[in-house]
Amino acid sequence: MQANPNHLMNRRRRGNESLIFPAPKPHDHPALARNTSNPTIDTRKHRLLAFNLMHQTNRPVSMLSTSFIFFLLLVISLLSSGCQSSSQAKASRPLRALLITGGCCHNYKLQGESLTKAVGKLAAVEWTVVNEGGTGTKAMIPLYDDPNWAKGYDVVVHNECFADTTDTNYIRKITAAHKAGVPAVVIHCAMHTYRATGVDDWREFLGVTSRYHDHQSHYPVKKVEPVHPIVQGIPDGWKTPMDELYVIEKIWPGTQALATSVSEKDGKTYPVAWIHQYGKARVFGTTFGHSDETFQDPVFLGYLSRGVLWAAGR
Repeated sequence: MQANPNHLMNRRRRGNESLIFPAPKPHDHPALARNTSNPTIDTRKHRLLAFNLMHQTNRPVSMLSTSFIFFLLLVISLLSSGCQSSSQAKASRPLRALLITGGCCHNYKLQGESLTKAVGKLAAVEWTVVNEGGTGTKAMIPLYDDPNWAKGYDVVVHNECFADTTDTNYIRKITAAHKAGVPAVVIHCAMHTYRATGVDDWREFLGVTSRYHDHQSHYPVKKVEPVHPIVQGIPDGWKTPMDELYVIEKIWPGTQALATSVSEKDGKTYPVAWIHQYGKARVFGTTFGHSDETFQDPVFLGYLSRGVLWAAGR
């Protein structure tokens, strides 16, 4: 039998007969032909595949074929370790967080200090705090003029209150960054920010639609997902400090309520904490957070801090 010089061959002797077998190639097996650019690689499966290729039917494998297989395993191993190293490096470095605050009706200086201190008890965080727009209900802050305003942050916390801002292009500068994958936390009046606009981009990003709230009271909170890490630490039967209950008129697709409270006015149950997937971004939201007392309450600060870490993937 004459071997084809254009192909690599493996030989095995059987008596005086020379048997010729084509050397295994990566495209000869669908698993070897997979795209190894995917960071999720089952290295054990590929090592077993290579072993089987080398030992099937007891065929000896040429040195060139063996070298190729071990080279393939080396590439897989390097890709796998590289992904692990990248994940470990991200987990070990301080979290980079942007807090956007300002506008109507709240003590944002106290709230910012309380939040950053509380999250700092759970993780190392490098905070950037932006308080712009004054104390009114309508503003377009300069931060969003930069198309890369969210670049480099692991999570953005929205605690602003500009209900009467309606500019569609301005609003979409914000939502576009999150839809592309920047995680977010939305607190209290963020749910009423841009409520006067006719477009739903911001509301879809939040995961809920709300346009008004009930009076201040001590609202009992019920955990509807008690094992979720964000609300797991909330004691059963916990009541809020004096705070407002936001009336939720729509829950957007992809939103999962974690905790609820009942309105003292209409008797309906409304989400007060939830998670949401907006495009590529994780979003955590809570409608509580009006009073100084709330931002000094350890239970509230605890679940809010865990929400920040959850959104950031920590």
